[in-house]
Amino acid sequence: MRRIMFTYFTSDPSSRALCSPMLLSTFSHFSLFHMAANMYVLWSFSSSIVSLLGCEQFIAVYLSAGVISTFVSYVAKMATGRFEPSLGASGAIMTVLAAVCTKMPEAKLAIIFLPMFTFTAGNALKAIIAFDTAGLALGWRLFDHAAHLGGALFGMWYVTYGHELIWKNREPLVKAWHEMRTKNTGKGGGGRSN
Repeated sequence: MRRIMFTYFTSDPSSRALCSPMLLSTFSHFSLFHMAANMYVLWSFSSSIVSLLGCEQFIAVYLSAGVISTFVSYVAKMATGRFEPSLGASGAIMTVLAAVCTKMPEAKLAIIFLPMFTFTAGNALKAIIAFDTAGLALGWRLFDHAAHLGGALFGMWYVTYGHELIWKNREPLVKAWHEMRTKNTGKGGGGRSN
């Protein structure tokens, strides 16, 4: 664990090799059924999350959520001594679900096979968090409960605080990035300017 944690905070080229799987796990699934279930949930909540955040911000949040939920999963697995793969796709989907349920807690939801039973989005989120907390505490191996919790907590935090703290304050960072790229292009840095 110390080796992994250390390389995340160094400029060592091998750190890219450790970070890439965390990003790529955002698109990883355990089985065809796992992928179908995740894509159904993403499709169900996609119009709501895009209307809340916009396309650019949604993509940034989704990719960040995959990395964060995978990291939470890695930490939990290292702490419990279980060395299994971490799949960040479910964590990223949980971020989307939690963000929508946090912003629209009174929205009515239903389960696909039981459409006659409806419940509020706020209650659904509470039930999912309770289920994954119990799963993590009791060591259930049904799902990657740590990734689900990491994704859900990130989604709740982002729509409550992160949008204001990060997205609305991105302009100075973007401007500095473009200035740096322009300077490197002028010095033969090989980049292209827009």
